[in-house]
Amino acid sequence: MNFLIADTFTASFNRLSGLDQKAVKASVFDLQMDPTGNGLQLHRIENSKDANFWSARVNRDVRLIVHKTGDSILVAYVGHHDDAYSWAERRRIEAHPRTGAIQIVEVRARVEDVAPPSTFDFIFPESAKGKGTRAPAPPLFSALDDDALLSVGVPTDWLSDVRAADDDGFFALAAHLPAEASEALLEYAATGLLPAPILAGANPFTHPDALRRIRPIADQEELEQALAFPWEKWGVFLHPSQRALVDRSFSGPARVAGSAGTGKTIVAIHRAVRLARENPHARILLASFSQPLADAMAKKLLVLAPETGGIVPRITTASFRGIAEQMYQLENGVRPRIASDLVLRERLHSAANATGLKGFSERFLLSEWTNVIDAWGVTSLDTYSTVQRMGRKSRLGPNQRERLWPVFDEVRAALAAERYTTWADVFTGLADALSHRTSKSFDHVIIDEAQDLAPAELRFFAALAPGKADGLFLAGDVGQRIFQHPYSWASLGVDVRGRSHTLKVCYRTSQQIRRAADRLLPAVLRDTDGLEDERRGIISVFDGPAPEVKSFDAERAEADCIRDAIEGWLGEGIAAPEIGLFVRTSQLVPRARSAIAGLAGAEEMVTAPMSLAKGLEFRAVVVMACDEGILPLDERVADAADEVELDDIYETERRLLYVACTRAREHLLLTGVIPTSEYLTDFTN
Repeated sequence: MNFLIADTFTASFNRLSGLDQKAVKASVFDLQMDPTGNGLQLHRIENSKDANFWSARVNRDVRLIVHKTGDSILVAYVGHHDDAYSWAERRRIEAHPRTGAIQIVEVRARVEDVAPPSTFDFIFPESAKGKGTRAPAPPLFSALDDDALLSVGVPTDWLSDVRAADDDGFFALAAHLPAEASEALLEYAATGLLPAPILAGANPFTHPDALRRIRPIADQEELEQALAFPWEKWGVFLHPSQRALVDRSFSGPARVAGSAGTGKTIVAIHRAVRLARENPHARILLASFSQPLADAMAKKLLVLAPETGGIVPRITTASFRGIAEQMYQLENGVRPRIASDLVLRERLHSAANATGLKGFSERFLLSEWTNVIDAWGVTSLDTYSTVQRMGRKSRLGPNQRERLWPVFDEVRAALAAERYTTWADVFTGLADALSHRTSKSFDHVIIDEAQDLAPAELRFFAALAPGKADGLFLAGDVGQRIFQHPYSWASLGVDVRGRSHTLKVCYRTSQQIRRAADRLLPAVLRDTDGLEDERRGIISVFDGPAPEVKSFDAERAEADCIRDAIEGWLGEGIAAPEIGLFVRTSQLVPRARSAIAGLAGAEEMVTAPMSLAKGLEFRAVVVMACDEGILPLDERVADAADEVELDDIYETERRLLYVACTRAREHLLLTGVIPTSEYLTDFTN
């Protein structure tokens, strides 16, 4: 007997009180041990359209809804008596006649019961907004015949409603459809194309679309995991495009791309677990940009795989620098002594004076050291004479490089004499040492936030990964690159061309927020190797209120607006930890904390610089202090060594704002004091 759990059960389970949840857990465990349901007073729900729905008694008021067939029992819903019966009476569970995937289908209501939302704003032409009464919108899907709609999983009795839906009513209608159908129709509305259908398999429960909402449970330990976390945090949900990347084997380095919220990190984590399960001896590194991001991945791993299963201990989670520091200690017996920016500036100044260098500013020297000499591990004049200075506008001829080299050589010598090193040197030295070894510390290396890998870091991870199938897998979004100048991965031996795939479905951010944030970036982003991240055709799977952009004459007025907005969100039932406030720099965090001082739960709200927003998500977000001179930051603009670097600074500042905005799921408020950032105009146009 196959035992399965549906996402509709976990969602309803988490709405119950703690006492009721405890009773439900006991009942579900009993049902797994004895599928006959002896002791649970199982009886068929007579008024249901589906004869396979049964009710199980949990306690005096709570009922478990299960779906029983000859070879499977599916835990579908739980609720108080009337709610549970009503849910079952309005649904049926069946294999779709075309796709073959098991679906939980809502019994079709009258069309007028599916009311359009008042705030819907999806495809209506921008030029027509705000110009009086709108003409009736034409149906979105009238050009699609029954065969086309069935091919993407639209239930048979919803065909006519889908074909009649216009842009105002579609999101309300989509909430009543299986996820694969609503997402395919969203993609059609956005691009004019339906996605290719997924072929049916022999088992309707193992169809990729069925696995998005129904999960087979192998044993009691896996059931405990399922009941310990909400469905989305349990991590079982995978879109078929994500599952394909989790399960696929790649002959060389591979990459998954996609805009914010499309599930790149989820793919990376699932892939690590899948590789560990398939090979009980495999050692896997799962690394991300910062330690907080690595810690977050470690928590998600525990949700996906129980600690007692032997999988988690074989997956090492670490930050880029964290794993490098560990390996440096193993190689050298001590921790690296990293030179700070202040130390580097002082050594460059001293070296320039000692060598009599004239005609180059200290700003240029630091930039050249950071982005060329140190980044690429240049240790000789011969190498410096030929290195490609990618992303640098100032052209340097042989004579200029010859004049500059003694300064950089002197800095290297000074740092070495004082036993200083740099992170780039740490990564470069480890890469050189590892590249000659046939035995590797890890069987698979998986990198999240790969767009912010520096050249030396990429060399290190490429050398750390074994040169075999599935040795190196990278996840990242060029649109969220905020720390690194662009450079060629292929030049360092990491060529993902032909093995790069882009995710197109956004689960974290509403359609309105995602569309507004996307205005900050080009529709197509190209990397140095010619790979394109196509941002057109990205769809969000849910609707929400439009983001708000407001400007004020003074900080006090800005704070009052933010307080009012947050009080409104709290009144809607959004919890304080589900609210985030982001500012450009850590020096502005007190401004954010001052704005929420005295609010209920203020100490639980996250207030942080935009650079720490990566990997986080909230139901509601405020991006504040978007003032002129703060975004983009005057200090960075003034520090640019040349025009190309200046352009890159403007781009990365824009991407910082994009990252902060796309942390929001439902609500987004951007504020600033007049004169405000030029980016706010871009956001609203």
